[in-house]
Amino acid sequence: MRARALLAALALLPLSARAEVLQCRLPPQVVAPALPAPDGPRRVLPIAGYTLALSWSPEYCRTRGRDPRAAFQCGGELGRFGFILHGLWPESAPGNWPQWCDARPIPAETVRRTLCMTPSPDLLVHEWAKHGACMARTPEGYFRAGGALVRSLRYPDMMALSRRPALTAGDLRAALRKSTPFLPAAAIRVKTNPRGWLEELHVCYGKDFMPAACADRGADDAAPLKIWRGS
Repeated sequence: MRARALLAALALLPLSARAEVLQCRLPPQVVAPALPAPDGPRRVLPIAGYTLALSWSPEYCRTRGRDPRAAFQCGGELGRFGFILHGLWPESAPGNWPQWCDARPIPAETVRRTLCMTPSPDLLVHEWAKHGACMARTPEGYFRAGGALVRSLRYPDMMALSRRPALTAGDLRAALRKSTPFLPAAAIRVKTNPRGWLEELHVCYGKDFMPAACADRGADDAAPLKIWRGS
């Protein structure tokens, strides 16, 4: 009940939200993609916690600058981005989560107004259909909840970190903790690609939306880390 009350309170906040947006210009209109076909079984499970997944956009766009499917995020059509919201994922137990619950279509205006937080219509619709419908009644409520958590975070100077010699995943955790003091290091998962470049940050929460230790912290504190700054 407490988690539902918190989610309801988050849903009352303004829909417009931004992650680490360097600049963003909303298009006058967009077409909302159709709900995607499920890529796995439908699972209706009790929620024990949440994961806020933040994608480091410069790394994602490193090889996608001319990909028309990534035009909003990577082609400069909307602007420039640092961290963007990949998704807010309800969790049940380590390695298990609810997914593909009954989802209603997303209005085009909801997609448009959320593009400065998640600059991909396809990703917005996918995240709502696969994850959001299992924790919120409406796409607007789901995106407001993710936006409220995004706005609660303060990001370190990623450009300065990217130039730091012998940077480690622990350095990034420490910098994020310094900029967002209420966030414990154990609640921060650092995801890298096989070459050691930062791909995502995950922040783990309990059922009450308070930061909680991640079951898997991703890269160890001592792991070398590289951060692509973009072109």
